[in-house]
Amino acid sequence: MAGDFKVTPYKVEGKIDYDMLAKQFGLERIDEALLERIRKHTGMLHFMLRRGIYYAHRDLNWILDEYEKGNKFYLYTGIAPSGPMTIGHLVPFMLTQWLQEKFGVEAYIQIPDEEKYWARGRPLEEIHELSYDAALNIAALGFDPEKTKIFFDMEYAKTLYRQAVRVAKRITFSMVKDAFGMTNESNIGWIFYTSMQAVPAFLKSVEEGHNVPCLIPLAVDQDVHFRLTRDVVGKLGYYKPATIEAKFLPGMSGDAKMSASSELDTIYLHDDEATVKKKVQRMFTGQQATAELQRKHGGDPDKCVVCQNYRYIFEPDDKKLKAIFDAERDGTLLAGEHKADLAKRINAFLEQHRRNREKIKGRLDDFIVRD
Repeated sequence: MAGDFKVTPYKVEGKIDYDMLAKQFGLERIDEALLERIRKHTGMLHFMLRRGIYYAHRDLNWILDEYEKGNKFYLYTGIAPSGPMTIGHLVPFMLTQWLQEKFGVEAYIQIPDEEKYWARGRPLEEIHELSYDAALNIAALGFDPEKTKIFFDMEYAKTLYRQAVRVAKRITFSMVKDAFGMTNESNIGWIFYTSMQAVPAFLKSVEEGHNVPCLIPLAVDQDVHFRLTRDVVGKLGYYKPATIEAKFLPGMSGDAKMSASSELDTIYLHDDEATVKKKVQRMFTGQQATAELQRKHGGDPDKCVVCQNYRYIFEPDDKKLKAIFDAERDGTLLAGEHKADLAKRINAFLEQHRRNREKIKGRLDDFIVRD
């Protein structure tokens, strides 16, 4: 617990002070000099970088140093399905796909189809189904099948477990208890899981027979996994993975993070048009109590969940985003039209995503690696 908020891989609550969180986790802030280094190679910056949605890192300058020496990095990210994917889940994958495209690098995407069975008791059959659906949603974002490896832990177990054994020998129960808040009653599968999650951070180095830098885009609540991973991987003789870490897309009530477990507080990728409209109507706006007061005093776009959805995903143009924020502040934009426009944009995004899913449905195996 830091201040009045809490951030762990399994629970996020309270109003997050991201500066305090970065300090607590030992992260470096992404500054203008670092953004300029990225821009030098990409020609432009992803809007999530420009807007500070990705705001902190570990060793990102080192990754660029290696890249400039000709030692290309690879990307590693993933998702442990506990339910259908939400729009908030897309944030790490959208940047990962952009980095893959701009730097011309490989992406390793791990879908641990056992973690939520150990951690939350979800049936394995259900997680298996959710895992394949997640793989399809991720591939549909535009990843290059020739440079992307998607794998499920239980289908790639021979490859992953051989390396996880080496990791597990370096991790004690007390380390896991301290990192994740586990108890003597926690099942040993859940305790072991972080050994499997560490493997993709050095797997390409194993495959290539020499050290290959790894960059992990992630939401900041997952940082603890990779603090532990960095310590262990370094002891095994591999490069410590670098990370680039994102803030959370707020929940519709203004909570710190959109929760996949709350149907009323999140928008799922499978939600139909009517459902999206209904959910957007529930979003906290940060506007005044009445239209008259809003016109007179204006609202606060920084507290407005509608505005934050534009900022995180649904308005990539900075000038247009500024116009939306300004209209919220000066009272010319009212909640009804604000929400109607966002619902329209979300539905257009989801419709295009569904079309992309259909196009690659029969080609999903082009992305998946198995033993």
